[in-house]
Amino acid sequence: MGPEPLAKVSIVDIKIPFLSMVILLVKLSIAAIPAFIIMSIVGSILFAMFGTVMHTGMNF
Repeated sequence: MGPEPLAKVSIVDIKIPFLSMVILLVKLSIAAIPAFIIMSIVGSILFAMFGTVMHTGMNF
């Protein structure tokens, strides 16, 4: 007995009330704010480190 072949599944419709979708999207947008702040801090630190490394080789 070998493994059975995989069956393809396609989702045709999702029934979700409008208010539930609005609440979900509001929660998503609120959760994105701290994530953006954290990613901005990490990006700033990496950019500062990269700028420092690249600037040390340039003597004007």
